[in-house]
Formats: sequence, C-alpha cells, structure tokens
Amino acid sequence: MTMGENLKITSQGQGTPLVFIHGWGLNSGVWQPIIAKLINQFEVITVDLPGFGNNANKTLTSYSLINVAEQIIKSIDKPAIYIGWSLGGLVATKIALMVPQKVQGLITIASSPCFVEKSFDQEKANNKTTDEDSFVTPTKWPGIKASLLAGFHQQLSQDIKKTLAVFLKIQAMGSPHIRQDIKQIQKLVMEFPEPSRATLDDSLSLLETVDLREQLAEITLPFLRLYGRLDSLIPKTVPALVSELSKTSEQHIFHKASHAPFISHPDDFFQVISEWLLKNSMLLPQAGK
Repeated sequence: MTMGENLKITSQGQGTPLVFIHGWGLNSGVWQPIIAKLINQFEVITVDLPGFGNNANKTLTSYSLINVAEQIIKSIDKPAIYIGWSLGGLVATKIALMVPQKVQGLITIASSPCFVEKSFDQEKANNKTTDEDSFVTPTKWPGIKASLLAGFHQQLSQDIKKTLAVFLKIQAMGSPHIRQDIKQIQKLVMEFPEPSRATLDDSLSLLETVDLREQLAEITLPFLRLYGRLDSLIPKTVPALVSELSKTSEQHIFHKASHAPFISHPDDFFQVISEWLLKNSMLLPQAGK
C-alpha cells in the first residue's frame, strides 16, 4: 500500500504509526528485518529520502534539511512516532522541531545533532555553567573529521559503488560480525533503485553542515536516543554531551553493537524499542481517535 502526495510511502500493520527514516547512501530496505518484528503491534511506515530507493526519481532543487523534512511532512497524513537512523536521525529531529503537533515521539539511532568534529568558541566554553554532576564542556565537539567527508565527496566523483562500499564498511566497523552485517545490508538495499551521484553528494553535505545542538532543548515530546558503543562514526562521548543538551530525553547504549544495532543485534534492538514504544504509545492517542 502506498500513501502520500509527494514521496512514495509504504505502510504495513496496524496500531500507533511508526515512521522509519534511513541513513545516508542507503534506503528503506534496511528496515525489513525490524519491520517483521513490529507489524503485529504497530503500523510501520517506511519512507525513502528524496533521491533514494523508491523515491530515486524525486529529486530536490535544493537538498537542504528543511526541504527534505518538508517533503516527508507533506507525505505523512497522520501523527506518528518518528524513528531515524544516522542521517535519518537528523531528518526526524528536524521534523519534530518543525511540526511537534504531528510527532508523537522521536527515536534516533546512531545519530548526532552535529556529525562533524568542531572546535567550541572558547569564550562560550569558559562561561558555560556546570551542573551538580560537574559536567565540563570539552574543547571540541566530537565527531567525524571534516577531511573524511571531503574525501567521500572526492571518491563519489570517481566511483559511486566503491564509495558506498567503503562507507558501509566504516558503519559496520566494531561489530562482532562485520562481514555478515555488510552482506545483509547490501542484500536489503540492492532491491531498490540506486541514488544518483548528485543526490549522494548533496545529502552527504547535510552530514557536514547541519548542526541542531542548540535546538535540542526545544524537544519536549518523548525522545529516545539509541547508540552502539562500538560505533566508529559516533564517538563514545557524544551520548553524554547530548544528554546535557536534551535533559528530558532517554538513552540506551548497545554495548556490543556498532552503527547499525538493528542489523547486528535485532533481538536486543527489538526488545528495547518495543518496550519504549509500548510504554509511550499507551499515553498517546491512536490514529483516527
């Protein structure tokens, strides 16, 4: 079944709607294993970002975070819990900030409000007050080296398939079964159309430029952040820093997982996410009521 006026949306199951948004370079195929576990209790909606998967032919003139978020908002006609992985976490967070009345809850997976390493303004760092836990502002925001992302831009201009393969390997790094994870993700996403070089380049720029750190405090709806302790893209210090920026949010760390815990540890992931969803969905109105 498809719904939505702009982007192609797929829906399965019944119950509280869950909208899943994938990460950079991939598509909604990555969610298939977890969808099978959730459709007995929830309506699971998957959406491919503009230019990816089932929406490969739907490109944006300006691939900005707000334009991507607006396209998804227009395509989902009901309040829902938004779940975003990696880059999808940025998109889901932006949607929660733009239309909180349409977002019943927010879950981000292996995501960061700012993916790139940045130096803090020293004056702001010196003036930052500390709480009773003696939280200290580091001199740098931990993230991906800008040079690494610049290298991906360069590689994209030469070989798209090789660039995506390298990025996939980086995402799986740290997983106890890295080869198996990579093969599974490749198999899942290969069933969908490939993105263009322009789409990959433009969407990669979002990871370089978007910074939602100062806006996180505005999110007051149920908010769960999930991380893999062995993630090579999200530094280990990020969860604690984000907790300071979003004091009402909850977090869970999968200690043996990397960047894709829903692939490497599907049972643990399902248990954590379903318990949180059921706890919060009981407090939320069902669609149509």
